[in-house]
Amino acid sequence: MSHLILLFSLLLAPAFADGRSQKSTQNLCSSDVSHKRQKRDWIWNQLHIQEELDTPLPHHVGKITSSVRNKNAKYIIEGEFANTIFKVEETSGDVYAFERLDREKKAEYELTALIIDRTNNRSLERPSRFIIKVYDINDNAPVFVQKVFNGSVPEMSPVGTSVTKVTAVDADDPTVSGHATVTYEVTTGGEYFTIDDSGVIYTKEPNLDRETKSTYEIVVQAKDAPGFSGDSSTATVIIALSDINDNSPEFKHSSFHFKVPENISVGGEVGRVKVEDIDEPQHRNTRYSFVQGEFRDTFDIVANPYTNEGIIRPKKPLDFETVSEYRFSIEATDPTVNLRVFKPGNPRSVASVVIEVTDVDEPPVFSRLPYEFRVRENHAEVKTLGSVHAEDPDAAKRKIRYIQRRANPNGDYVRVSNNGVIQLPKPLDREFSSSYNITVAAVEILEDGRLADRESHAHVHVIVDDVNDNAPELVSPEEPRVCENAAPGKVIVRISAVDKDETSPRGVFRYSLATEDSNFSLIENYDNTANITVKYGQFNRELAKFHYLPVLISDNGDPDLTSTNTLLISVCKCNEKGNFTFCEERAKQVGVSIQALVAIFICIFTIIVIVLLILLRKRHKKDLSGLGRSVAEIHEQLVTYDEEGGGEMDTTSYDVSVLNSVRKNGLKAEPAPSPYAQVQKPPGNITPGAGGMEMMIEVKKDEADNDRDLLPYDTLHIYGYEGAESIAESLSSLGSGSSDSDIDYDFLNDWGPRFKMLAELYGSEPSEDFVY
Repeated sequence: MSHLILLFSLLLAPAFADGRSQKSTQNLCSSDVSHKRQKRDWIWNQLHIQEELDTPLPHHVGKITSSVRNKNAKYIIEGEFANTIFKVEETSGDVYAFERLDREKKAEYELTALIIDRTNNRSLERPSRFIIKVYDINDNAPVFVQKVFNGSVPEMSPVGTSVTKVTAVDADDPTVSGHATVTYEVTTGGEYFTIDDSGVIYTKEPNLDRETKSTYEIVVQAKDAPGFSGDSSTATVIIALSDINDNSPEFKHSSFHFKVPENISVGGEVGRVKVEDIDEPQHRNTRYSFVQGEFRDTFDIVANPYTNEGIIRPKKPLDFETVSEYRFSIEATDPTVNLRVFKPGNPRSVASVVIEVTDVDEPPVFSRLPYEFRVRENHAEVKTLGSVHAEDPDAAKRKIRYIQRRANPNGDYVRVSNNGVIQLPKPLDREFSSSYNITVAAVEILEDGRLADRESHAHVHVIVDDVNDNAPELVSPEEPRVCENAAPGKVIVRISAVDKDETSPRGVFRYSLATEDSNFSLIENYDNTANITVKYGQFNRELAKFHYLPVLISDNGDPDLTSTNTLLISVCKCNEKGNFTFCEERAKQVGVSIQALVAIFICIFTIIVIVLLILLRKRHKKDLSGLGRSVAEIHEQLVTYDEEGGGEMDTTSYDVSVLNSVRKNGLKAEPAPSPYAQVQKPPGNITPGAGGMEMMIEVKKDEADNDRDLLPYDTLHIYGYEGAESIAESLSSLGSGSSDSDIDYDFLNDWGPRFKMLAELYGSEPSEDFVY
C-alpha cells in the first residue's frame, strides 16, 4: 500500500515543484563573447519517506535534478537538518536520510536545492525550495489526558444518567483513516457504569445507594479503532454518589425518661430525644409529633436545626400537686423525603416519653392579680378596703404573712396588715394623687416561726374617686389695665377659672361680683369665661391708681362650691387712640408657703437656743474660772512676803479684786466647817496651833476631789506652812484670824480711804462672812 502511495506522489511531482515550472538562465560564455540566454528547469518529484523504516540506513528519499547539462554541475542542499539528517549525492542529486524519522516529532522538513559549477562555485540555476514529507504509520496508542478522573452522580439515579467524561488522545496522523480513532471500554466496574465512543460515562445500575457504598472506582481503556493493531492505555475514574433525602429518621431508643422540677420556666428545656438519620446533615429535616397522649397544650417538641434532636419544652407552668407524671408517644418523620425513592413499606419511627415532675418548695400563690380597690377621697369612715389572699401551693399548706414592699407615692397612705387586710391610716386626697399603689409580698411562715426565703408579690391599686371639695380658682390674667378715660362697656379683661377637682364635660363655672358698688361690671360668656367691663367710665387716678375687684366663682358640683378671688386692675394714662402711655408699677407680691414659713421659724428658734446655750456655757465657765482663780491668787498673794507694797492705795502689786468678787458674789462653800472659809476679826481667846491649817487643807482637798467642775487642786504646798514642829511656826498671815493677838483693827477705818481695803479685810464684824 505504501509503495502505491509513493508511486502516485512521484507522478504528481511536477505539479508541486517550486514555481511548478521554474526557468533560469546562466551565462556560460566569457565576458567578451555574447551568447543567447537558455531556459533552465528543476526537475524532481515531491519527496516522501515513511517514518520508522526498519531497513538499514541511509534511506533513499528521492532525487533532485535540473535540465542544466554541464559536466561540472554539482548538487547541494541547504536548510534545517541539511547535511545532518539529509544529504544529497553531488552528481546524481539523490537525497538520502541518515536517521530514522518519527512523524509524531516532525511531520515534514523544508530544504533548499542548489546546482553550482564545481570549478568556480557559480550557481548554474536559481535555488529552489522543496519539502520532504514523513508518512505516518499507526505506531502510537491512545493516551489519556490525565491518569485519574473524578465524577459525581446522585444516588438512586436512573439508568443512563451521565456521570462524567474522559478523554484520550492518539498522536498518529488523524488524516489517515483509523490511525487516530479512539475507542473506550470499561474494564473494571462495568456492572455499574458504561461508556460511549465519545468518552461519556453513564450509570448502568438504577439502585446505586450512597448509604451502602458512597464511592466507586472504575478503570477505562482507550485503544485504536477495531481492525488496527495499535496498543491501548487505561485511566482510573473515581465516581462519588451524592446524597439525596431518601431515608427517614429513626429513634435511637424506644423510650425516653426525664425528670424535671415543677418550677421550670415556660419554654425551658425538659430534655432531648435523639434520632438517627443516615442522610447527610443538609437532608435531615426531622419533624416530631404526638401520636398518643393529648399533651399538645402542655408540651412542645422542636427539632434542633444543628443536631436534629427533639427538644421538649413546657408550654405552660407545671404543677406537681396537679399532675406529677406525663406519658405520651411521639413520632419522628421527614416531610422532605424524595418521593421517587420513597419506600411505602418502611416502618414508622415511634418512641414513648415519660416526664416525671418533682416537687419544689414554691412561694405562695395569690388568688388573683392584680388587686384593685376604689374609695372616695377624704372619706374618714373607711378604714379598710378589702384584703389580699395567697395560699401555699405545696402539700405543707403553711400559713402566710403579708408584708408591704414598695409604695407609690411614697408615704404611709395605704397599709397591709400581717393577715392581708388593706388599710387606710388616714383619708386619701385625690388632688394629691388620684391613685395609690403598693406591692405586697406573701411569705410562708415556717414551723419554727421564721419566714421563708422565697416570696411572691402582688400589686394593689387603689383608685381615689373624686369629691367636689375644691372651689374653682381664678386663672390670674396678665396685669389687667384700664384707661382712666375708658368709655362704659369697654372690655378690660377676659377671666377664666380652674378646678382641682375632676371637671366633667358638663362642668360649668358661674362668675359674679362680690359687690355692685364699683365702676366695673361682669358679663358671662357662657363658655366658662367672663368679661370684666367698665360700668360708668371716667376713672380718677388721683383717688385710686389700683382697684381691687372681688370676683365670686362657683361650680355646679355636688355640693357646689364658691371661691372669692381678687382681681387687681391698674388705672393707666392713655393717649387719644386709647393706647396706654403710663401705668403705675404694681408691687410684686412674693408668696411664701406655709411649709417654708415653718422651716424658717424652726431655723430661727434653733439658732436662738444655740446662742443661749453658748452664753450660759461661757457664764458658767467664767464663774468657775473666777472661783478657781480666786483661791489660787489668794494663796499666791498671801504667801508672798518679799515686797513692802505701796500702801493701801497700791492696787498694782497684787490683785485684790478677787477677794472683793468673792465677797460680793456671796459664794459659799460646802456646809463642812472650815477655819479658812471665814475671814473675821481674830478673837483673843483662841490659842494658835497647827491643827487649824491641817483641817483647812483636808477640807479643801475634799472639795477639790468632789467638785468635778474645778481643776485638780495639786498645789496645796504653796502656803509656806512650816509645820507644827517648826520653832518659827507658820509665817503665813492666814492663821492670823485665829491668833491670840489683842489688836483691834477697827482703827483702820479711821485712817482714811487709803486703808479702806485693809479695814474691810481685818476690821469686819464677826457676823460678816467672806466665802471664796
